[in-house]
Amino acid sequence: MPDPGLKAALELNGPEACLAYYRDWAARYDGGFAETMDYRLPAHVAAAYMSTGAQGPVLDVGAGTGLLAQSLREMGFAGEIDAADFSAEMLERAAGKGLYTHLAQADITRPLALPRRYAGLVSSGTFTAGHVGPEALPSLLDVALPGAQFALSVNRRVWTAQGFDRAFDALAAQGRITALQIIEVQVYGPAATTLDPDHAADRAQVVLFRAA
Repeated sequence: MPDPGLKAALELNGPEACLAYYRDWAARYDGGFAETMDYRLPAHVAAAYMSTGAQGPVLDVGAGTGLLAQSLREMGFAGEIDAADFSAEMLERAAGKGLYTHLAQADITRPLALPRRYAGLVSSGTFTAGHVGPEALPSLLDVALPGAQFALSVNRRVWTAQGFDRAFDALAAQGRITALQIIEVQVYGPAATTLDPDHAADRAQVVLFRAA
C-alpha cells in the first residue's frame, strides 16, 4: 500500500498545517513514502545539478530528510551542503545522516536569515501542491552568490496553475536570472503504478538557471 501521507500532504493549506503534518510524517517519510513509491525526484534534481559542473557551498531548500543531499553525495559531490526546511522534525532526521554542514529551520517564503554565500541552490519536492509557490524565489536569490547555479523541481500540477511559468519568465526579463533551462522528469518509478494510480504518472519540471 502507498504511504497514506502523500494525498494529504498535497492538500495542505497554510504553514501551521504543514508544520503539524510533517511533525507526524517525518518518522515514516523515507520508508513509508520514498521507498514504497520509488521516489526518484531527488535523484533527478541531483543529476541535473551535477551535469552543470557547479560546486559548493550548496543550500538544499526544503531539504526534508536529506534525500537530495544523499543523491548528490552518491553521485560524487564532495562540496559543502547546508539544509533549510520548515519542519524541525524532518531536519532532525536529516541531521542523523551526516550529510550537512549546517541545518536551519526556515520559512522560505520569507526573507532568510542566512548569509549570501551559496554557489548553488537545489530543491526537490518543495514546489508542489499544498506546499510552496513562486513567491519564495526572490528569497532564494537573496542568499545566492552572483552566478550561483540553481536546480529546483516544480511539480507539473502547479507549474501553470500557481504561475511558476510566469514567475521564471518575469525573473529572466528583470535580469535576475540567466541561462534558464527546463527538464521534464518522472517523479516516481514503476512501483508507484499499482500503489497510487492517482499520482504514479506525476511529472515535474527541473528548472536550471543561474543567479545574475
